[in-house]
Amino acid sequence: MSMLEYPLLGSLDLHLYGEGRHERIWEKLGAHRCSQHGVEGIAFAVWAPNARRVAVIGEFNGWNPDAHTMERLDGGIWQCFVVGARVDQTYKYHLVSEIEGYWVEKADPFAFQAEVRPGTASRIADLSVFDWSDSEWMRLRGAQDPLKRPVSIYEVHLGSWARVPEDEGRFLSYRELAPRLASYVKELGFTHVELMPITEHPFDGSWGYQATGYFAPTSRYGSAQDFMAFVDHLHAEGIGVILDWVPAHFPKDFPGLAFFDGTHLYEHADPRQGEHRDWSTLIFNFGRNEVANFLLASALFWLENYHIDGLRFDAVASMLYLDYSRQDGQWVANQYGGRENIEAIEFLRNLNARVHALFPGAFTLAEESTAWAGVSRPTYVGGLGFTFKWDMGWMHDTLSYMSREPIHRKWHHDQLTFRMMYAWSENFVLPLSHDEVVHMKGNLIGKMPGDWWQKMANLRLLFANQWGNPGKKLLFMGCEFGQWREWSEARSLDWHLLDFPTHAGLKRWVSDLNALYRGMPAMHDQDADSRGFRWVDCSDSENSVISFLRISSDPDSPPALFVYNYTPVPRRNYRVGAPWAGFWRERLNSDAEIYGGSGIGNLGGVEAVPESWQGQPAHLSLDLPPLACLVFVPEMVPGKPEVVE
Repeated sequence: MSMLEYPLLGSLDLHLYGEGRHERIWEKLGAHRCSQHGVEGIAFAVWAPNARRVAVIGEFNGWNPDAHTMERLDGGIWQCFVVGARVDQTYKYHLVSEIEGYWVEKADPFAFQAEVRPGTASRIADLSVFDWSDSEWMRLRGAQDPLKRPVSIYEVHLGSWARVPEDEGRFLSYRELAPRLASYVKELGFTHVELMPITEHPFDGSWGYQATGYFAPTSRYGSAQDFMAFVDHLHAEGIGVILDWVPAHFPKDFPGLAFFDGTHLYEHADPRQGEHRDWSTLIFNFGRNEVANFLLASALFWLENYHIDGLRFDAVASMLYLDYSRQDGQWVANQYGGRENIEAIEFLRNLNARVHALFPGAFTLAEESTAWAGVSRPTYVGGLGFTFKWDMGWMHDTLSYMSREPIHRKWHHDQLTFRMMYAWSENFVLPLSHDEVVHMKGNLIGKMPGDWWQKMANLRLLFANQWGNPGKKLLFMGCEFGQWREWSEARSLDWHLLDFPTHAGLKRWVSDLNALYRGMPAMHDQDADSRGFRWVDCSDSENSVISFLRISSDPDSPPALFVYNYTPVPRRNYRVGAPWAGFWRERLNSDAEIYGGSGIGNLGGVEAVPESWQGQPAHLSLDLPPLACLVFVPEMVPGKPEVVE
């Protein structure tokens, strides 16, 4: 790579940034290796329009604010060139505000790396020093439609997935995590990992959701190149990487973006617009071109430089509504008198459109908990342009239903079935995320009723509900083996539980569900199409039994018949409708002994007889195990003579 020539910023750069349209501004602002008149050094540039004087301070000048003062350009950008500064040295900006007597030292908003906390300085990094080996992964990704592909996501907090107990519980590095995590995720059959925010953040207890470094992977686990190696390795193992990204708010920590140049630069000055009091954080001013450009560039930066496969946008609802979590008198209406945040909406639409245009096969996911219409619909039809939306309604209804004693479930049957009234209004991901196992909520196993056996059976049933229903899947780490303790960022998962057969059986159940989901087109290729789902029976509330078909867009591909018994009562000779007669193989049974069940089943399969039932031309007579799900696949598909494998 040829050396850049200082100055990096030209008149076009300044113009585009002022308009909020400089999509690669990270190549100009921040700290970059370059040369001036043949002399190598580092170019620094920062946006601080309300500063009277700016200097760069660091290891290269003894942190002396008089050593390297910066030149002001149009639009409030400051730049300078420092001979002798080099990669890996730390630095900050010393800003003297137009406010009399106010000065401050700030980290670089565009830094590619930072000191390990509690240090707050930025660190010079060169992102060009890495050789990627995932060109085939990137090529194949670009040719795939994520709506029609299996997407099964394992949500991970890197600092607590696993630690090194013999070394005082230290974090594993990105390079140490990569082979261990990839091997485990492959064993479980997930297609992607979603990383809770790894953008740099000062406080471990924020889990990364209060970021100060929007262009820097946290140094807790290593360098920028170490994180590149992490992504590259997961791609080599066939696993996509999704980054949890936080454009809704940022912390008040002094070295960060807050009150950056002695004014409310990145945030609104009015606390009715600029502060999330619930979270004690600040809200980006999306109406300011340079601020919107900062976030746009951050999102594109991760996709471009780290080959990230998807971005999950945190707290989207808080961006859409000006009165989010506010009482009357605590918010400011838009220019039309409404509660919609017009500038944030425009930002989201623009960003989603650019992601899909520039990075084929990459996708965006919205954590959005309201009934806002068109979250995952294209911008050209008025939508926000996300690829997927989290189905928070499914999560709340299903967990509420599953937490009830089975004897009461018949009175709440609609919590199982209501979702299909809106299932096609968005492209959904069904999430059982970290939010369900924190803040005194215990863990999933603790939400299940009954004795220990029933709790595990109910948890297997919950996962069967999640994988059987249309929509992509997301499961938080530890839930796959029945982690009992509430999750904490301060310790490793309880891996010793896998020494117990019931926990190991639950993990195997998740693995087999993923194998079915990935291996059968009926399970994923019409996740976002109503033609991929058909009720067989949704009305047997008295027995708390439901059944449905998952159907592929390929007429030669077999369907999958799901039958759920949400009570601990085995049901003998229970009739379930089927679309045709013939032998239906029992593909999965959550009550199988290998999963920790009682072993009640149908001896590998059942012959469907050509007698109509439940609106179907044939039916099966089944033994339904207690608190269990059965999955049947026909051995023969009409019109296709060969046996279905």
